[in-house]
Amino acid sequence: MDEWKTDIETGRRFEFGKNWSSFVENVDEAHVESAQHALVEALGRSSLEGARFLDAGCGSGLHSLAARRLGAEVVSFDYDAQSVEATRKLKARFAPDDDGWVVHRGSVLDAEFVTSLGAFDVVYSWGVLHHTGDMWTAMQYIEGSVRDGGELFLALYNDQGLPSRIWTEIKRRYVEGGSVTKSALLVGAGAYFEGRSTIGRVLRGEPLLPFEQWRKRKEDRGMSVWTDLVDWVGGYPFEVSRPEEIFDFFHERGFELLHMKTCGGGLGCNEFIFRRARPSSAESRGAEARA
Repeated sequence: MDEWKTDIETGRRFEFGKNWSSFVENVDEAHVESAQHALVEALGRSSLEGARFLDAGCGSGLHSLAARRLGAEVVSFDYDAQSVEATRKLKARFAPDDDGWVVHRGSVLDAEFVTSLGAFDVVYSWGVLHHTGDMWTAMQYIEGSVRDGGELFLALYNDQGLPSRIWTEIKRRYVEGGSVTKSALLVGAGAYFEGRSTIGRVLRGEPLLPFEQWRKRKEDRGMSVWTDLVDWVGGYPFEVSRPEEIFDFFHERGFELLHMKTCGGGLGCNEFIFRRARPSSAESRGAEARA
């Protein structure tokens, strides 16, 4: 676990937790309600009463809190010590002394740790596994946490080919750079994204959005525009995948696809919701042993 700090100090990993620590200072009920709404929309149900919910790579802890508000028994963990602290601060503010929500520090690449957490009805890992440095191993370990009939929620960066290689280099330069380099990359990326969005709206004949309406659309999962920008530009390690690769990976492991939302082959995440349709190999071995 000490490798986390070494990786940050040597420019091999972005300080995700530092970013989330700033974000949680401004979290209010509106953020929580927005995160709850996003979960309800994705799940297709308004309650998680009686369900176990795993937030793998919890970041700020906002969606852990949302799941707890919906009635789930929640387990959160993150590799980044500052993210764990941010989640604990959020819990202390919104759910103090709540035994139904526990927060751990651990790595999704630690098979023994992941197994120790048990099985869950809902496993949520949104925009996380592509930052581990070993995404495919992380997916292999985390799928074992989904109980038979349980659901797995993932968001993973889309493979754009050359543009993805370019963004990987930008991210690497960000984590290795000083304050001037970081500021320049953030300003450049922000101008690029908003310029592209504005030009697109003009070409489509759509009106430009007033600032408050623009901000509301950007924060539809309870997140922050600025936090998301910093997370995107600095988010290193960085891996990408194609939708068909993810589908094949989980289909081979007994999952059925319930929902998929792609980014249309462009920049951003492809979102997936899978359900375990047959027991994992570990569950099957356990059943055979009990027999």
